[in-house]
Amino acid sequence: MLTMTLENVLTAVENKVLTITVNRPDKLNALNAKTIEELHETLIEAENDKEIRAIILTGSGAKSFVAGADIAEFANFNIEQGKSLSATGHFKLFNFIENYSKPIIAAVNGFALGGGLELAMACHMRVASDNAKMGLPETSLGVIPGYGGTQRLAQLVGKGKAFEMITTADMINAQDAYKWGLVNYVVTPEELLTKCKEIAAKITSRSPVAVKTAIKVINAGFNNKYNGYDVEIEEFGKMFGTADFKEGVKAFLEKRKPSFNGN
Repeated sequence: MLTMTLENVLTAVENKVLTITVNRPDKLNALNAKTIEELHETLIEAENDKEIRAIILTGSGAKSFVAGADIAEFANFNIEQGKSLSATGHFKLFNFIENYSKPIIAAVNGFALGGGLELAMACHMRVASDNAKMGLPETSLGVIPGYGGTQRLAQLVGKGKAFEMITTADMINAQDAYKWGLVNYVVTPEELLTKCKEIAAKITSRSPVAVKTAIKVINAGFNNKYNGYDVEIEEFGKMFGTADFKEGVKAFLEKRKPSFNGN
């Protein structure tokens, strides 16, 4: 697993779960082009590794998950460079994560601001430490969120709260994030990775092909190109042709735990 040399990303695999850590603590793990590229490459390798069933994404240290994009990197960009920055980020990381075939859990430790919150929102689930602070402060810099934040925040917390958070640029705490549906759980910093691993362990015991299909179908309901119900009917039918379905039903009837192979 993971043959390339990485400068800003750490990886560890345990019990079929890959933990990816953004490792730029001196920059509060801010996203720059190199980090986005390394995350993209890591996820491509992980997608092709059948031994990996779930992923936890976090930031190094206790202060920050990802404290935003690296502003110094694009401070002098023009209009076309700005559009390219956003489009490349969408393609290589944020949309890529949202449509990834294996569940990705964001372990939000500390600050998740701007591109950091956008990264967490692109993940399929979010668990936050009780000292986490989240926000999209872009309007205070004269820009707007450019990595999907305007869309995913409204999907998660509703249109009104999204308008408030983006136009005021205010941060919220973990408890409010939980109350508004932005995160699934709030735990102590010491319990953060344990909780994420607990969720991931349940996922790794389920059918990989069913989990992959569930991600696809849930996402279809939030994509105006598709009718989510129609996609569900189609994909539900396909499941009956899989080895995992046959194994799951056989195991149920034989009153034993299934052994899924992802086919």
